[in-house]
Amino acid sequence: MAYTADSARSQLIAGPLLSTLSSVDNNGAAFVTPQKSETSLKSRRKLPNITNSGPLLDRWGRIATDLRISLTDKCNLRCIYCMPADGLQWLPKENLLSAEEIARLADIAVSRLGVEEIRFTGGEPLVRADLVDIISRIHQKHPEVPLSITTNGIGLDKRATALAEAGLARINVSLDTICRETFAELTRRDKLEAVLKGIDGAAEAGLWPIKINAVLMPGLNDGQATELLEWALQGGYQLRFIEQMPLDADNRWTREGTITAAEIREKLSAIYVLGSVREARGDSPARLWEVYPLGTALDESGFPVDSTESLGRVGIIASVTESFCGACTRTRLTADGKIRSCLFSDTETDLMQLLRSGATDDELALRWREGMWFKPRAHGKEDADFDIEEFAKASRSMSAIGG
Repeated sequence: MAYTADSARSQLIAGPLLSTLSSVDNNGAAFVTPQKSETSLKSRRKLPNITNSGPLLDRWGRIATDLRISLTDKCNLRCIYCMPADGLQWLPKENLLSAEEIARLADIAVSRLGVEEIRFTGGEPLVRADLVDIISRIHQKHPEVPLSITTNGIGLDKRATALAEAGLARINVSLDTICRETFAELTRRDKLEAVLKGIDGAAEAGLWPIKINAVLMPGLNDGQATELLEWALQGGYQLRFIEQMPLDADNRWTREGTITAAEIREKLSAIYVLGSVREARGDSPARLWEVYPLGTALDESGFPVDSTESLGRVGIIASVTESFCGACTRTRLTADGKIRSCLFSDTETDLMQLLRSGATDDELALRWREGMWFKPRAHGKEDADFDIEEFAKASRSMSAIGG
């Protein structure tokens, strides 16, 4: 039986697993207290009697409906906030999930666990030669589920039409600058032209809307935020700035070196006016802003006092300074078949070994539920009083986990 998020939440209101609300994160999302409040790690790790039905639930009451599937740990760029200049030791091919295995696990996620959306990540998903086959298999089985990818765009112009015909609905492109020199410094590759061609190819193939993900780095591209936004507005793309998180393989991240959401808004406000959007934010990690010409007057609610039209929108994902962990709806499947409940989790649940040993769909679904139950409260940590700007050390880098 498939479960939707709305029906699942209705069950939770009256369900026996959860008790009263205990705290709220910086995004206003409430956490719930697990029914048992043991203090030791050992006792907290004891599984309840999880049944193989209903929503994909963790012990804090969050429901996972958004599946991120990492297709590979390989990438053809070497972004300084993600990977060392010399790259990493890649997973052997035999340790990667096959197209058939990915499609089977995706079917279990949708049919048995209530997943409503699937995004393919990497590494770089376009380096998988069988990407079109993977998307086609899942789309044919579940045409109702939106499929998307996060990509650096290199080679997308040559594959966009085939991907769209296979069932891909939309794309996010990681692009931190439109300056060739800065791009080469950030990614250690002179490939900006290839990325821009990929974006054009996606638009021609009808993969729309196109979202652009950007990370600002001090002393590199933080002075180019308005230039990037102007380019995105002219192209009709939705730009989203993301605070850098400590997921770099070199472990050089510092809180002091993070360009914050407040600083990003300040930079953009130098030549634009940022106003409110009328839609509710929901569980989206990005806070959206309407972009108006400089000098536009806004009322107390952030809307124009006259008929000034918006130039477009910009999003800011404040992963560090404005936590949205309480509203997290994600479950992650790594390229080597591990379930990660959180980017910063120190544990993984191995589905590949179970799958290749002949497990049934019911057995795989139950193991998935068990792996998600112990999802950390926030940023890989479980204590209610920790600093929300602190993170547990992730057991793998972003390229190995999947964005």
